[in-house]
Amino acid sequence: MASRTARPAAPPLRQRNALAPGILGSAALVAGLPLIGGEFAGIIAFIVAILALIVAWFAVQAKQWWWAVPMVGVAVLWNPVYPLVLADPAWSVAHVIGAAVFLTAGALIWIPRAAPAR
Repeated sequence: MASRTARPAAPPLRQRNALAPGILGSAALVAGLPLIGGEFAGIIAFIVAILALIVAWFAVQAKQWWWAVPMVGVAVLWNPVYPLVLADPAWSVAHVIGAAVFLTAGALIWIPRAAPAR
């Protein structure tokens, strides 16, 4: 029986820096749904606003500034310093839409990966 030599896999051509904060922001928004109007809603607002600004920064670095616009909007909406006052059903819808924006932006923001040095 001949043994096959395993070739190392080729590195991916794209680097998705915004994927991890996008997933974390989406998870925070989904986890924050039952906390709307409660005492821990402020903590969710801090987490979401910070992660939205991180994703927006990665979008600017990737020269995909059009993703920075909705992410700055999410950061403003969940701004913990000057919080917006919305009805609970409106916050529920905003949480779901914000989670979708986080996941979409995290998946679509990418930069080309540099070729490995040989």
